[in-house]
Amino acid sequence: MKLLDKKVTIVTGGTRGIGRSICLKFAEEGSDVIFTYKSSKEKAQSLKDELESFGVKSDAIMSDASDFKSTQELVQQVEDKYSKINILVNNAGITKDGLLMRMSEEDFDQVIAVNMKSVFNMTKCVQKTMLKQRSGSIINLSSIVGIRGNAGQSNYAASKAGVIGFTKSIALELGSRNIRCNAIAPGFIETEMTESLDPKIVEAWKSSVPLRRVGGGSDVADCCLFLASDLSSYVTGQVLNVCGGLLT
Repeated sequence: MKLLDKKVTIVTGGTRGIGRSICLKFAEEGSDVIFTYKSSKEKAQSLKDELESFGVKSDAIMSDASDFKSTQELVQQVEDKYSKINILVNNAGITKDGLLMRMSEEDFDQVIAVNMKSVFNMTKCVQKTMLKQRSGSIINLSSIVGIRGNAGQSNYAASKAGVIGFTKSIALELGSRNIRCNAIAPGFIETEMTESLDPKIVEAWKSSVPLRRVGGGSDVADCCLFLASDLSSYVTGQVLNVCGGLLT
């Protein structure tokens, strides 16, 4: 039997990078996958078709996870169609990097809204369903930057640190109902967003990682699979660093 057989998963920001890898891994392991996207309908349809090739159901829903009303409508739509929500992966995120002296209030607020408030919105909206089921797994994508900070990313670091604090609090609140909440903190992961970086910068980062390589989306997806499945049934309130030993 597949690890997520007959499960229903929501993944925010699923059409590219880490989110796409998570969607594919979960579908491969038997879960129906509903993912959100904000702009490219073509990419969303392409991913939906790919997920359904695994023999599972899938829906691509245009939704803004940073907007509470939009989130409510999304969760209601999923519950109406699937009657349950077993797994939530809060993956939606953006960067608006810059030194504090040059960072605008708008750039700070937008990163907090998309990266952190979205986690509140989605978790609050799915908790009713999970409480009724007396089960569920919530996985929040943080970052090692949220643990150690990074110059030029004060907004991003603050949002990802907030995700960790929120994760631990929800684990304490919902644990008695068999609802688990964990965070994953990726290090340097190769995605579409990193393709434009100077190769010299990439090589410098590689040399600082004990495993001497950057991570791939599949490295994060595999850890998400562990936290989503019954293999981690006694794991909650934890932060799993997926960073090749960078924080060791």
